[in-house]
Amino acid sequence: MTFDVPSNCSGAAPGPGLLESQHRILSAFARGAPLAQTLAEIAEALRARHPAFAPAILLLDAESGCWTLGAGAGLPPGYQPGAGAGDGKWQTWSEGGDAPDFTGTGFWIELGAAADRLGLRAHTPLVIRSSTGGTLGLFVPHTESGDPPAPGADALFMQSVRVYAPLATVALERARAHTASLKAALLRDDEHARMALAVEGSGTGIWDRDVGTGQILYSRGWKALFGYADDQVSDRIEDAYLRVHPDDLGQVRASIESHFEQKSEVYVVEHRLLCADGSYKWASSRGKVVSRDADGKPLRMIGITTDVTVMRRMATQLHECARTVTRLTNEVPALVFEMSLDSGGVAGFTYVSEGVREMFELTPAELAADPQILRTLIHPDDYDAYRATLAASAASLRPWQLEYRVLLPRQGLRWREGSARTRQMLDGSTQWHGFITDITERKNIEAQLREFADVDTLTRLPNRRCFMSRMETELARTRRVAGTRTAVLMFDIDFFKRVNDSYGHAAGDGVLKHFATILTKAMREVDHVGRIGGEEFAVMLTNADLAAAASFASRVQQRLAAAPLVDDGRTFAVTVSIGVSAMRPEDQGVDAALYRADMALYRAKERGRNCVVTDEE
Repeated sequence: MTFDVPSNCSGAAPGPGLLESQHRILSAFARGAPLAQTLAEIAEALRARHPAFAPAILLLDAESGCWTLGAGAGLPPGYQPGAGAGDGKWQTWSEGGDAPDFTGTGFWIELGAAADRLGLRAHTPLVIRSSTGGTLGLFVPHTESGDPPAPGADALFMQSVRVYAPLATVALERARAHTASLKAALLRDDEHARMALAVEGSGTGIWDRDVGTGQILYSRGWKALFGYADDQVSDRIEDAYLRVHPDDLGQVRASIESHFEQKSEVYVVEHRLLCADGSYKWASSRGKVVSRDADGKPLRMIGITTDVTVMRRMATQLHECARTVTRLTNEVPALVFEMSLDSGGVAGFTYVSEGVREMFELTPAELAADPQILRTLIHPDDYDAYRATLAASAASLRPWQLEYRVLLPRQGLRWREGSARTRQMLDGSTQWHGFITDITERKNIEAQLREFADVDTLTRLPNRRCFMSRMETELARTRRVAGTRTAVLMFDIDFFKRVNDSYGHAAGDGVLKHFATILTKAMREVDHVGRIGGEEFAVMLTNADLAAAASFASRVQQRLAAAPLVDDGRTFAVTVSIGVSAMRPEDQGVDAALYRADMALYRAKERGRNCVVTDEE
C-alpha cells in the first residue's frame, strides 16, 4: 500500500455543526482545559461529522521518538498503537529528521497490526505539524474491516481533518510550552530543595526575620540543632534574645544594630545559644538585610546559624597546647626559634622564645622586627662563618650547627651554639627550627682541659709533653733551614729534696714556683720553657749558640741569687745546676739534644752544683 501524505491546510468549507464544534474547542482553550480534553473534543467532532470513521490522534514524543495515543473517538476500549510491543508505545521508523517515514513497510505493518487486532482498518494518516514545520502527531482514520466506506468518504473525512488540524497544532504547541515551563519550574524547585537539604544536613539552620513586626521564623534544621521540637520555638525576636547567653547578648545586639545601620556588609557573630536540655552550644550566626524601605530602614533579614561547639572546643584545646608549648619553650634555658629565608634571600625570625633575652639581651619583638641586629652582637671574627654556614644549610637542606662568640653589653664575651633542622617550603623559601644555647662554661672547661694537657698546674709553665712538641717543631726547622742555631738547657734545683724533707711540700712548691718566675722573666718571647718533671726544667733558645746559652744560664743564676725566696719569715737561698747542649740537624729526634743537655747537667752536679756545663766540656 502506498500513501500520499497531504500537508496541513484549512481549505475545506465549514459544514453543519462545524462552527459549533470549533467554538467548543476554542472554549476549552480559553478555560485552560488539559490537552487530553481538547484532543478528545477534536476527535469527537470528527466522529460526529463522519460516523463511518473512528479517528485516532497519535502524539510524537520528541525526546524518545515514540508514538502514543492522544485521543480517539469510536475506537474499541483496548485500542493502543503498538499493542503487543510490550510497552504500549510505538517506535517511529524514521532514520532522522522531523517527519516519520510513512512509506516504510515496517511502520505501516505495525500501524495496521494495531488496528487489525481489534477488527479495524487504518487509513491514510495526516501529519499534525508545528508552526515551524516539525512533526507533532498524526490523524489516523479507522473503519471497520468488513464495512468499507462509501466512495469519496475518505476525501471528505480528510477535508474535515484539515479544518481541525490547526486547532490540534495550537493545543499541542501550548501543551509543550506549558510542559517545558513546568519542567523548568520543577527543576528550580528541585535545586532549591537540594540546597535546603544540603544546608539542613550540614549542621546549619536557616532563619528569616521580619524586622518591622519582630517575627522570626526558624527552619526545622535550626530547631534540631539545639534539640527543639517544631512547636517549642516561638516566632518572636524577644524570645530569641532570651536564648542567647547573657554574657554574649550585648555583643549580639551590637553586631545586629551595626548591620542595620549599614556599618557592616553582613551580620557575623559567634555566641552561645540555649538548648532544649538547658545546656549551651556555641553558634556562628551570619545574616544580611535583604530589603529596606525608602529611608534605608531594614525590613527583612535572612541568615543561617551553624553549630561551632566542636570547633570552639578544638580551638580552645589548640590554644591551650600553644600556651603549653610556649610556656615550655620559655622555660628552656635556651633560645627556641623559627627562622625563614625567602626566595629573595631575605631572612627573618617568625618565632622567638623568651630565651632571646638571655642569649642576645634582646626582646622577642626586637629580634623579630630586625634580624640584622645580630650583626652588631656576633663577634666580628665569627660573623662570616655564621652567614656562610646558614647559606650552606639552605643550599643543601642539611641541619645547621655552629659555635660562635657574641659581644653583649651586659654579659660581655660569651659563646653560643646554634643548632637547627632545615626544610624546603612549597613557596621556595627555606625554614629552620632550632635553638641557641649558652656554651660559655663548656668552652671555658675545654680551654682549661687544653691548658691542663699542655701546662704544668703548679708552675703554670708548659709541661713536658708540650715542651717536647715545640722541640720537634724546632728540630724540623733546623733541618729545613741551614745555619739554624738552637740551644737546649736543662736546669735542676740543688738540694730540693732537703727543702721538702725539712720544711714540707708546701715550701717545696714555693721554691718551684719562685724559680719558674725567675726563669720566665729571663727569657725572650721567641724562647720556650717547660717543666720536665720534679725539680727539672728545660729551656730552648732559638738563634743561640752554646756561648749565648751559657751566658743566659749564668744570668739566671745571678738573678736567682739576687732574689732569694722569702716564705713565712724564712729565707731560702735557691741555686741550680745547668747543662747546655745544641740541637743538630742530624739528630734522630729531640731526645738526642735533651740527652746531651742532661749529661752536661749531670757533670755540673759532679762539679759541686750551682754551675753551668756545656756538652763540649
